[in-house]
Order: sequence, then C-alpha cells, then structure tokens
Amino acid sequence: MSAAFSKLLADVRACRICEADLPLGPRPIVRMADSAKILIIGQAPGTKVHASGVPWDDPSGDRLRDWLSMDKDTFYDETRIAIMPMGFCYPGRQPKGGDSPPRPECAPAWHARLRAALPNVGLTLLVGSYAQAYYLDKLRHKTMTETVRHWKDYLPDSIPTPHPSWRTAHWQKKNTWFEAEVIPELRRQVVRLL
Repeated sequence: MSAAFSKLLADVRACRICEADLPLGPRPIVRMADSAKILIIGQAPGTKVHASGVPWDDPSGDRLRDWLSMDKDTFYDETRIAIMPMGFCYPGRQPKGGDSPPRPECAPAWHARLRAALPNVGLTLLVGSYAQAYYLDKLRHKTMTETVRHWKDYLPDSIPTPHPSWRTAHWQKKNTWFEAEVIPELRRQVVRLL
C-alpha cells in the first residue's frame, strides 16, 4: 500500500465533520487497500459494527457473504475487497424505529478520493437504495426493486443489490428473479475478479 493511500485512509478514519450529530460519536468504518478488485458500497454501520469496528459484522453481513458465496477470510481481505459505506459512522435511530439515513457529509467529502485511489476495482456493488441513489442518480429506476431488476443495465462496472437486512428475506420471496439471476452473476463476478 502506498504512503499516499495509507495517509488518505488515516484521514478518513480521523474524520470528525459530523461529530456533533453522531449519538455514539465518530468511528469511521472503512476497509480497503489500493489493490482491491471489488468495492462494496453499503449504507452505514449499525450499533454492532460501531462497537466492533468491523464492517458487515452482523447478520446482514452473513447474508451478503452468502449472496457472494464468499467466506469471511476472503471478504475481509482488504487487498481484494474494499468496503466503504455511504456514511462512515453510525448515524443513530429514527424516531419511528430503524437506523437513520447515512450522514450526508461522508460521500461528498471522501468517496471520490477513495475511489480514485482504487485503480484495480473491476466491480462495485451498490448495496441498498442510498448507494444506488448517489451513484446511479438519474440512471436508477423509480424504486430500489426496479433498479435491482434492471441490474444488467449497470454492468460491467456495477451491480445494484438490496440491503441484506432481515427484511430482505421477505423481499427475496416476492422477487425470485433476484436469487435466480442476480446472485449467480454476483458469484460469477467474484470468481472472475478474485
């Protein structure tokens, strides 16, 4: 890893731009090396990930790894897999339940610089509606489901997926094409790139 890349990661991990709005304080979560071949852009850390400092260290991470047919050792090998959320720190809870949206400061402050420092990425997974909204912008469809249904439109650079939370189990039962079409392609891409 180059000194410049190490410095950039250190700067991200020291970021405090939204500290006043974080209920548990800042703890930016990002894992990557400039040699990574796959980039996973998710939502924001939950409380468990905030506590452990390990991204996708929860049941949603288990589901995501299952979709990719990837063991934990490979998933957490930052020389192969880069992981960066839309918001690097736990954003808190919404009054009606569920985590708040990712803080809006992170992506504009850091994403372009981090992506530019990842020259070997051959595929970006846009996990959930926040990543899809930011990166696909006007190219996305009206709903997350329709965006994921049109996953071929975003190849070869990206594949959009739903967020792999517990709610997705019900979504997958209603949208059987995801397991029949998208998951096999995700697995093919993993084999091709790694």
